[in-house]
Amino acid sequence: MNRQASGVGLVAAAVAAPSRPLPRSRRPGSVSDGHVGTRAGTGVGTHTDTHTDTRVGAEELRKRLQAWLPSVLPPHAEPVVTDAWVSDANPLSGDMVRFDAVWGQPPNRWSRELSAKLAPRDTVVPLFPRHGLDRQFETMHVVRENTRVPVPAPLWLETDPEPLGTPFLVMQRAQGRVPPDMVPYNFGSWLTEATDAQRATLQHTSIDVLVKLHDIAEPGVRRAFPSPGTRPPPSAASALADHVERQRAYHRWVTARGPDAPIIGRCFDWLEDNWPRRVGQAVLGWGDARIGNITYDGFTPAAVLGWRMSALGPRELDLGWFIYQHRFFEDLAAVAGLPGLPGFLRRDDVCGDYEAMSGYRPRDMNFFTLYAALRYAIVLLRVRHRAIRLGRAVVPADPDDMLLHRPALEAMLAGTYWAGVG
Repeated sequence: MNRQASGVGLVAAAVAAPSRPLPRSRRPGSVSDGHVGTRAGTGVGTHTDTHTDTRVGAEELRKRLQAWLPSVLPPHAEPVVTDAWVSDANPLSGDMVRFDAVWGQPPNRWSRELSAKLAPRDTVVPLFPRHGLDRQFETMHVVRENTRVPVPAPLWLETDPEPLGTPFLVMQRAQGRVPPDMVPYNFGSWLTEATDAQRATLQHTSIDVLVKLHDIAEPGVRRAFPSPGTRPPPSAASALADHVERQRAYHRWVTARGPDAPIIGRCFDWLEDNWPRRVGQAVLGWGDARIGNITYDGFTPAAVLGWRMSALGPRELDLGWFIYQHRFFEDLAAVAGLPGLPGFLRRDDVCGDYEAMSGYRPRDMNFFTLYAALRYAIVLLRVRHRAIRLGRAVVPADPDDMLLHRPALEAMLAGTYWAGVG
């Protein structure tokens, strides 16, 4: 119990050039990033390590945004940033700055509620090789223009780190509530307090997000992931192979900077030995497909966020990640002696709902859920590297113990995991 319970604390504690021409804003609306933030005494870090930095105060942050905003607005817009603060976002993905602004000439002076997603700074132990804000920006445009998935309007991408100390993406702010990650929603939250019927609604409408996203036609996929020359997008088989190779490259990058967990290599070997014989069509995938990346109006999606990991691949990539992200929290809850939400987002139920809504039957889900757990293992290994570097953890005698979900990986490799959890 202590091992896994302390692991939750580890995750929480250990992660804690002029821009190119961009689309101009349309008529303002009012939409939030879904994170609850406090205005007083909050700010954004300026030094290289998020745990030893100084903080730019809210007023200084407001002034910096005020100075930057005229660079992306038409002449004579006369913007005024009236408020700015850092919301309580997931520290794995960088700060989310919320700010309110007005601009335009009377009588067409508009008020906007905006969010700026900041790239994680180049800390002494960065979690990822690059921030990928450009991919997020383009993918959000494609999804908004080709589906009814509720994606906040992406407004500007600033690649120059000078204004706020790091590149950032500005979008409309999306209203709604988010299932919390820290502490996990199944430990006790508005989701555990909901009725079975309400959770069923949330499950169904969240899976519908994947169905709609995966239905984007080839022109939209081409725009998000352009192929050289006039070649069509890659097949699902080649897209899957490319996706796994990128994860191998990420693993090499991580282990060049800290100790490895050998079980990750065993998982890659298992993938090679159990490679799907056939996969369906390559689709535009969300990447970080989980309910923690959705804001909800009641129990239906109000905004879909978290596009850094978007990629081409078979539908099962998103489904496997969507299912396993919940299972990870369920395993933590079980070790902590909490009831969790065992009837929620069950693998067979998710796949059954997806098939009923899309007409496509997911295949090889043992493969894709293990692959999801493997991908998460590489991220958590890098999180542990950060904790070790900051003096909050040590390398254990058995390096596989650096991974919170080692028991799940062992059971998946043995083929016993899903029989035990349903």
